[in-house]
Amino acid sequence: MATLSAYSSPPWPNSNPNSDLLSTQDEIDSQAHSPSESQSNDSLSSIMPPDPDPNPNPNPNPITNHNTSISSPPQSTSTPPLISLLHLCFNQDFGCFAAGTDHGFRIYNCDPLREIFRRDFDGDGNSGGGGIGVVEMLFRCNILAIVGGGPDPQYSPNKVMIWDDHQSRCIGELSFRSEVRSVKLRRDRIIVVLEQKIFVYNFADLKLLHQIETIANPKGLCAVSHGAGSLVLVCPGLLKGQVRVEHYASKRTKFIMAHDSRIACFSLTQDGQLLVTASTKGTLIRVFNTADGTLLQEVCVCVCVCVCVCVCYLFFCLCFVTLLRGLCF
Repeated sequence: MATLSAYSSPPWPNSNPNSDLLSTQDEIDSQAHSPSESQSNDSLSSIMPPDPDPNPNPNPNPITNHNTSISSPPQSTSTPPLISLLHLCFNQDFGCFAAGTDHGFRIYNCDPLREIFRRDFDGDGNSGGGGIGVVEMLFRCNILAIVGGGPDPQYSPNKVMIWDDHQSRCIGELSFRSEVRSVKLRRDRIIVVLEQKIFVYNFADLKLLHQIETIANPKGLCAVSHGAGSLVLVCPGLLKGQVRVEHYASKRTKFIMAHDSRIACFSLTQDGQLLVTASTKGTLIRVFNTADGTLLQEVCVCVCVCVCVCVCYLFFCLCFVTLLRGLCF
């Protein structure tokens, strides 16, 4: 059972969910920061190295006295702490990806590949240790969903924290009786995945709209469409190798027996019309029509490739099949 806690804050999500993570300098200067916030990075600003000293050697031709012993200042032997990667996830348009670590989270641009933002929670005065096990972006806006993780989590692994990085704080939370496996965001929905249950919430007021029972789902497998039209949600069914497709606009549920063995991963097109799946057996990748469950394409792969395949690879296969759909199907 989930419980809801809302924080006093302006309405959310941001009225412009597609606003860029990188604020302009005028926007950054115009934002008011509290003393505690001024000690951390500017909200969603680029991580840049410090400016070099304009005059590193004020006396370029010193007179050296060879009879005098000059000792160089002691050099620091401390090394930066090792960062453990806990989570990786693309945003909805695959233009960015977020990384959860045992110290906080970081956001990277894909093309060109570069870090554009980081938030480290170490030493911020909170009781948590900084570990973020799940971080989900909402396109490129200031709203993220984060879940504590790792050996020293920043927040409870049973809670989904709605983080507003313009305010540098959480503006809402969803609490559960078991550990959160993954979170998916849309402009209008929050989907929370537990071990054997999925909850669908309205984003504006965190009202529970739907809950789904699933087979054991330790990886938190779930996919949602992100097109402007209706919501399509895909998750494991109640049987081994089965996937469940929810069409919320037409209020229809479709069960597809995709594989004989357990589902390893799956991916959904942006419009929710095509679904690609792979199993733990690792021999087949299959493409289905989500409307009627029809098998459209089947690709044989070697075991080593399929076991290591990730959602990104499946999405690439799905895009390739979509391009050739008129020829193959």
